[in-house]
Amino acid sequence: MKTIMAKSFQDLSSKRQFHWTAKVSNEEEEQQEQEEVTLGNPSPKHSSNRNEEGKTENVKVYPFKNPEVSNTKSSTLNTIHENKAEDNQLKQESASATRRKLQTIAVARLKSVLTAFGRNRGNFQQGLGTRVVGTLFGHKRGHVHFAFQKDSSSQPAFLVELATPISGLVREMASGLVRIALECDKEEEKKVSRLIDEPVWRTYCNGKKCGFATKREIGPKEVQILKAVEPISMGAGVLPGKGGEEEGADSGEIMYMRAKFERVIGSRDSEAFYMMNPDSNGAPELSIYLLRV
Repeated sequence: MKTIMAKSFQDLSSKRQFHWTAKVSNEEEEQQEQEEVTLGNPSPKHSSNRNEEGKTENVKVYPFKNPEVSNTKSSTLNTIHENKAEDNQLKQESASATRRKLQTIAVARLKSVLTAFGRNRGNFQQGLGTRVVGTLFGHKRGHVHFAFQKDSSSQPAFLVELATPISGLVREMASGLVRIALECDKEEEKKVSRLIDEPVWRTYCNGKKCGFATKREIGPKEVQILKAVEPISMGAGVLPGKGGEEEGADSGEIMYMRAKFERVIGSRDSEAFYMMNPDSNGAPELSIYLLRV
């Protein structure tokens, strides 16, 4: 009797101990499953099943992963990669556009510099140096013309017609030194040009106002006169006119005086031409001043 009771007591205690350990293990497994679900890393679940003999067995059950979560993660990663690719593409396009713009600006500046250089080179070739050839000519009944050339065979770089009759200028030169001043107005709004390119001048001869002088373009008559006096380096004389019965300002004999002048540039608004005469006592017989005031 005592032996049966002892066996039954041992069986009962072993069953209680088994159920208590199974319960504790189940609670730990549930807690671990909750943590894994929270972290997004599901692990296989343990379940206890009873077999045919009545014994409890632990069986691992692998949970099914949620496809929506994985799809969301993959789409997010794809979006990030696409945004980075777009940013890189925009940076490359912006860099290439900036490079093209700088190249265009550089080419435009180079063209402007070359154009200005060619223009200045042309002006330099057609301009005057420090020693020029000056010719004063006109019909006896006409006005005075002044022409300045780089050399005796070149085209005139400066040609003006004065309102003064050539006969009056000859009388002034016979009485002594002659100073002719040509003045023009300085306009701030107008683009600064060469002084010899001014179209209209106020004329003063030895301090007396003598009307206005006008810039002239070289024509066939002027070319013919300058061609006739080309062999003359220095001197004065008379060229034969057209002849015939026709009388007028453009007919008859042509008076001229030809000499070398020294050109002195004071500034962009002042130039002077001094006639070089070896027979004088150091003072030039004729001086012409260009002033922009």
